[in-house]
Amino acid sequence: MKAIILLSGGLDSTIAAEIMSREGLELFAVNFKTPFCLCDKHGKTGCSGNFALKMADKLGIKFKIINATDNFLEVLKNPKYGYGANMNPCIDCRILFFRKSKEIMNEIGASFIITGEVLGQRPMSQFKRQMDIIEKEAGLEGLVVRPLSAKLLPATIPEKMGWINRERLLNIEGRSRKKQMAFAKEFGVNDYPCAAGGCLLTDIGFAKKIKDLIKHNELDLSNINLLKAGRYFRLSDKAKLIVGRNEAGNELLSRLSKENDYIFRPSYVNGPVAIGRGAFEPDTIELSCKIVARYCDRDGNSETEVSYKKVPGIEEKLINVKFLSENELAKIRV
Repeated sequence: MKAIILLSGGLDSTIAAEIMSREGLELFAVNFKTPFCLCDKHGKTGCSGNFALKMADKLGIKFKIINATDNFLEVLKNPKYGYGANMNPCIDCRILFFRKSKEIMNEIGASFIITGEVLGQRPMSQFKRQMDIIEKEAGLEGLVVRPLSAKLLPATIPEKMGWINRERLLNIEGRSRKKQMAFAKEFGVNDYPCAAGGCLLTDIGFAKKIKDLIKHNELDLSNINLLKAGRYFRLSDKAKLIVGRNEAGNELLSRLSKENDYIFRPSYVNGPVAIGRGAFEPDTIELSCKIVARYCDRDGNSETEVSYKKVPGIEEKLINVKFLSENELAKIRV
């Protein structure tokens, strides 16, 4: 009997994989990639595909990473079931992942899917009513096994048909991970990226920036990556500036620049790299230089010389500017 398992590499899906690997199933693991995962155990941005792959290798099961970015961004613009506390379209996100899992299920001849979901763990998508909606929208009613909470939920088709043993499934609910961590220790699983995972779209500050991109019809992967690299300023309806926070951010912004972007940096003092994207006029260029000057090591000077150029050109222009006050910055900071 074949089954698809949604394997994020986080604690819950790891425990689910361990449990279901004991059921004599032929498992096929899928890992969905979007730009908004927060799964690294050090708190850095990036989905935990490597951890999921390591778990799949440990269990000897096939594994596939699916880049769902394009589909997810379309969902993000106008989710049927709305957003959570910020810009997180959790129900529509799960529907998307389940639909894609069903496609793979049909391709390989699998009979059902398995997830690491826990009843009551996430307020928007992991209560019984929302689970039912997600299954129905995805065309998977009765075909989603949640081994961590199965005994608290109605028996699924795989359980009724005897494909898996319901008695070996668990009854975990709520937001605590203590039981999962105990099972991880019992199973000898010590290397997982984080207990809870996370999504940047639940962060109020980042959500405001995403909302601004949607408002200005600029939601794409290139712009999202810029947001994650630095401070974000909306200069006009057609122009934005992203300013690096540290050396790593400066290097990343330099790599993310593309044709027709503007690159700003201080000419002779330490300070940030900034990327300007959109329609830049002389006044927007000067404003950008003033923003960059605000974050430079000015050593008490009221003016700073800032250089700028348009990509891919090599000619840099210099301008002496006074830095913006904090009140002025606040008006344009997103």
